[in-house]
Amino acid sequence: MSRGLALDNSAWDSPWRLRAVRDKAVLAGGLIAAALVLPAWPGSVVVAIVALVTLLGPARVHPRLLARCLSGPAVFIVVGAASVALTLTWEGGPRLGMNAESVAAAGSVLGHAVAGTLGLFVLATTTPMVDLLAALRRARVPDACIEVAALIYRMLFALLESVQAIHRAQEQRLGYADRRSAMRSAAMAVGAVMMRAWQQAARLEDGLAGRGYSDAMRTLDPPRHASARFLAASAAVLAGVVALTLLLSGTGVAGWSA
Repeated sequence: MSRGLALDNSAWDSPWRLRAVRDKAVLAGGLIAAALVLPAWPGSVVVAIVALVTLLGPARVHPRLLARCLSGPAVFIVVGAASVALTLTWEGGPRLGMNAESVAAAGSVLGHAVAGTLGLFVLATTTPMVDLLAALRRARVPDACIEVAALIYRMLFALLESVQAIHRAQEQRLGYADRRSAMRSAAMAVGAVMMRAWQQAARLEDGLAGRGYSDAMRTLDPPRHASARFLAASAAVLAGVVALTLLLSGTGVAGWSA
């Protein structure tokens, strides 16, 4: 299996694979909303713990896979938090510094972002893209938007295969023997992949036009298991997150909203 498709493979193998997208979206969307609305402490911490328990427990996502999936977003989260923590002053020349207010704001950004990302992974690691596209079609999203997303998704597989083939060929020719060779090989690989993407897109357009494509490319959409019990459990979990946040923060609803 390709490393680049690990998240997609996890979604196809998930024990929640046959659950209705609506059910999983309620849970994931509620966790994301809670991560955004509740205070970073203790709200984001509670949301992150609940999302982790859900991912590693009922969703059965392997910890190593989850760590790999988090590594990419973590870079952007850390860079964003660092940019908030650092302050630039011009007194006596440019100076970088930190203060208590900027560090607190950076911690808030970090907490909200991590909790929201984990909440998003509840849906991403349990729902293949084809199910999401079918759900969007049922939600009356314009066919043009869905088709663009579907074509990009399908193109990713071909591009990943091209990248791997080019990289293997360059390694066999010692294209990464030293730093200078690696930089040259990487630049050549990017150019080759861009050319292949352009050619594949042109062939795909010609093929669709030859088949009389004009609006949407319909595929089979098997029925999914919708569960009122799952929705009720999701609502109970989200209510528990809010209640525990208010309890740990030592304020009531009125005090928190103020």
